[in-house]
Amino acid sequence: MTERLLVLTRHGESEWNLKNLFTGWKDPGLTEKGVEEAKRAGRQLKALGLSFDIAYTSALSRAQRTLSLILDEIGQPGLETIRDWRLNERDYGDLSGLNKAETAAKYGDEQVHVWRRSYDVPPPGGESLKDTVARVLPYYVSDILPRVMRGERVLVAAHGNSLRALAMVLDRLDEKTIPTLELKTGVPLVYRLNADTTVASKQVLEG
Repeated sequence: MTERLLVLTRHGESEWNLKNLFTGWKDPGLTEKGVEEAKRAGRQLKALGLSFDIAYTSALSRAQRTLSLILDEIGQPGLETIRDWRLNERDYGDLSGLNKAETAAKYGDEQVHVWRRSYDVPPPGGESLKDTVARVLPYYVSDILPRVMRGERVLVAAHGNSLRALAMVLDRLDEKTIPTLELKTGVPLVYRLNADTTVASKQVLEG
């Protein structure tokens, strides 16, 4: 029986998560807590007896480091890994590096809420969630999903918004619900797919 296993993990806490800054395509490292979150994710996957045939991550170091720490924990440090910018976090443009509270004071709470939680309104110089979905989903369909459907066990370490794009398809969320989906740092989502690419089961490995 074909397993069709897909595990998605948001990177561990970054230095800018801790400082409440818009991060986007900027490249801060993990905090000590973020390192521990990644290691814990690896231990949780190992406890389930999971191993992988291929891994995917973004072009950003916080996701790459998270993946590396997970692979160390499950005993697969040399696993073939594909890094691709299309799995990058949403680009926050002119907001990147700004404190979220200070940005709200400058532009107003309502405007910042629209930029953060609307589906199709981009921040100045950046991407909307819709824009992010438009680059992530074709990559998923062309590169990642075919491997899963062949029975390869696939691990993806990426970002809140790029993983929202995947969850939109996997969890069948619409444009109204997807911006409100919260994906915690360092928490693996274990999907097993049916033969028609729909989700057979989903497990969230919290705590």
